[in-house]
Amino acid sequence: MSVRPDIAKPRVAYQGEPGAFSQTAARQLLGDDAATIPFRSFEEMFQSVATGDADCCVTPIENSLAGSIHRNYDLLLSSGLTILGETFLRIVHNLIAPPGTTLDDIRRVYSHPVALAQCGRFLRQHPEMEPEPMHDTAGAVRVVMERRQPGEAAIASEAAANIYGGVILATNVEDDPQNFTRFFLLAPPSASIRPLTEPSAQRWKTSLLLEIANTPGSLYRALGVFATAGIDLSKIESRPIPGKPRDYAFYLDVIGNLSDASITQAIEQLREDADSVTVLGSYATSW
Repeated sequence: MSVRPDIAKPRVAYQGEPGAFSQTAARQLLGDDAATIPFRSFEEMFQSVATGDADCCVTPIENSLAGSIHRNYDLLLSSGLTILGETFLRIVHNLIAPPGTTLDDIRRVYSHPVALAQCGRFLRQHPEMEPEPMHDTAGAVRVVMERRQPGEAAIASEAAANIYGGVILATNVEDDPQNFTRFFLLAPPSASIRPLTEPSAQRWKTSLLLEIANTPGSLYRALGVFATAGIDLSKIESRPIPGKPRDYAFYLDVIGNLSDASITQAIEQLREDADSVTVLGSYATSW
């Protein structure tokens, strides 16, 4: 990999605690030299960029099993930040406990609610283990290691086990090995930050937010702009528009660079019929 951040050591905000999957994604995007800054909530994370306490942030945007994280799409739109890059992280869940603990000892398992849901089969196979939701996977490991109560464990990443001194009693406890989370690197439009770029990454995506009139055929005509131009549409997702309970906005990922003439021409044509078109970012991807 080659790195191109003009800021030598960017301060990157993420939600969670040290050892969270988001921290790993931040380092995939910006390298080990990036100064990662944890925040308890996504709102606090976005706010840190707005106040200048962080240069950028890394946020999960969708999971291959759980689907889109709609709150983060809403925060992205209201923040005015631009998508500079994306990465996909294979999510491997591990059962982690203090040294000296055995699998048979475990009676209570802490983790984020989504992580617990993704490990449902393992927990059903061990009905003696009671799942307990917490705000963060890595934070669950920290709490378990600080308390060192008999019979307690957490589900989190291997990185969290290493950071807090836990031992892994069982690995790959997720239901489906095809468990990937997509993360965005976000920054103000004026930021001089660039993500790590795979030499083989020749594919680009451009993400858009589209608002169109709720009339017959309007979505068909909008999407037809891309079909006519031979542009691949890799994702479309609708979201209610705040204050307009019967109207929807559409998030689109199209394959191509904003510098491509075909992309810019398609967007300009789209603007002629749409109520609004917002470009959220254009970025390289290896996915």
